[in-house]
Order: sequence, then structure tokens, then C-alpha cells
Amino acid sequence: MKYWLMKCEPHEYSIDDLEKDGVEKWTGIRNYQVRNMFRDEFKVGDLALFYHSNAGKEIGVVGIMEVCKEAYPDPLQFDKKSAHPDPKSDLANPRWLTVDVKFIGKFPRTLTLSEIKSDSKLANLHLVQKGNRLSVMPLLKTEFNYLVKKAIK
Repeated sequence: MKYWLMKCEPHEYSIDDLEKDGVEKWTGIRNYQVRNMFRDEFKVGDLALFYHSNAGKEIGVVGIMEVCKEAYPDPLQFDKKSAHPDPKSDLANPRWLTVDVKFIGKFPRTLTLSEIKSDSKLANLHLVQKGNRLSVMPLLKTEFNYLVKKAIK
């Protein structure tokens, strides 16, 4: 089992939306490094922290989800009306992938980015490394568990 942190802007899709939907595609990823993680590393049963990005002062970790379907072509790349079309991608050789995630739980509060940054035990976390702008990043099991404990305090 692997552990992940997956960012999404809550005005596009939030932990509340996932709670309501139960299962959803994690679409719109247009980064080759993340695409390769989806393709090569994501497995059914992996756990991920849902992270609200670009959310004013409530930026941070808000809940847990589980990968419930491994990588497959992201349908938005073929939809010209979507926010994430890719005219260079084709059905025979799709460029972008998605995974399905299911809601596991919502934290009683947001574990904010400022709290995470101020914790010396999280200094090596990809999220707080300078220049790391990926929307999906791996976590160590110890990092995942520590973040969960902090979020439910």
C-alpha cells in the first residue's frame, strides 16, 4: 500500500463533494510526472489525504480517500467543452490518465498549511519543499499517520 496527498481547489471539487458523491474520478491532471505516478504507482487500496488548495486561509488537509480504480484515460482530455481538453491527445494513444477515489472520512477541522510548515517533524514533506508545485505527491506511511493524528486533535 502507498500513501498520497492529492490537491484540489475546493471551488472546483471539495471533500464535501466527494462525501456526497462517494466515488469520483480525479480528473484534469495535466502534468507528466503525476500522470506517470497514476500509471505506474497508484493501486487499488492506496490511501490519500484530500488537500484543499487555493482556498484562502483554509488551505490544508481536510480528509481521507482511497484509490478504488487504477489508472485509465481521463475523459476530459477528449471533451472540447471541459476545462481540461487536450486537442493533441487521441483515443488510440491517450496522453492523460485519471484514477477513481472514494470517500473515507472528513476531518473535524482543516489541518492548515501553516501548521504543517511550522512542524519540524514535517520538514521533509514534499508539500513544504521549495519549488514543489505538484498536485499529487507521495507520502511515507509515517507522514500520512502523523498528519491524520494532527488533523483529528
